[in-house]
Amino acid sequence: MNPDPEPLEAKSPYELRVNQSGGVQESFVKTSIETGDVGFLHSFTTGSAVDGPGVRVVAWTAGCNWRCRYCHNPDTWSAINGMAVPLERAVTELSKYRRGLKVMSGGLTISGGEPLLQDRFAVRLCAAAKTMGVHTAIETNGWLGERLSDADLDQVDLVLLGLKSWGDRHRDLTGKDMTPTLDFARRLAARKQPVWIRFVLVPGLTDDTELIASIARFAAELKNVHRVEVLPFHQLGHFKWDKLGLDYTLRDVHSPSNESVEKACEVFRSEGLQAF
Repeated sequence: MNPDPEPLEAKSPYELRVNQSGGVQESFVKTSIETGDVGFLHSFTTGSAVDGPGVRVVAWTAGCNWRCRYCHNPDTWSAINGMAVPLERAVTELSKYRRGLKVMSGGLTISGGEPLLQDRFAVRLCAAAKTMGVHTAIETNGWLGERLSDADLDQVDLVLLGLKSWGDRHRDLTGKDMTPTLDFARRLAARKQPVWIRFVLVPGLTDDTELIASIARFAAELKNVHRVEVLPFHQLGHFKWDKLGLDYTLRDVHSPSNESVEKACEVFRSEGLQAF
């Protein structure tokens, strides 16, 4: 490892970071992911008030199995763009904030990218956090939920589950069928595990009332959804698509109006859900 490692904390979650592990051998990456001894992290951010309850430290993993058209961090799609961080270093970094996180009713959130591509690292980091008495959350698309045993899920206090779209339109948006995500959601419901649903409202793409209603009905049936967050689409990460030479199809899409966001929230509320 680098004797003088780069700082984990990013200036912002929108900071472009690429090829941080470009010189690492493929066999090392494979073994690290299998064991969880080393994680590949885009960055840490501290003081987040939008990634779970309270004020939180967020570990942003690198590597994602989806290709969402509105992704604001496409530099997290490849594990090689992440920094190779030994589990011990991540635990030490988190321990610096343990007292403050408790005082501010916060905790650790592991996001991405898709953290379940690094499921062993994510679970082990959550377990370490819980030994500190720190609340744990994982933000996931749920597609790889079967990788987690019930014992693994016991290390996670809250799942932030992304429900991106519905039906055939889900594949157009993400490149993936949503069946594994729905299966994971039902499993969490059977466990009565707390879930927050996160839904990105994109004008012309995910703002159809019936699409939102379908997601709302499904979420309400689960009986374990404590909160729905309607996140307005933004263009803060569009420069990354350009820098990475990726085809960005939403260049001319504007953020939804406050009225549109509230309308979407009302659809969820009509099913008895708390939506913000």
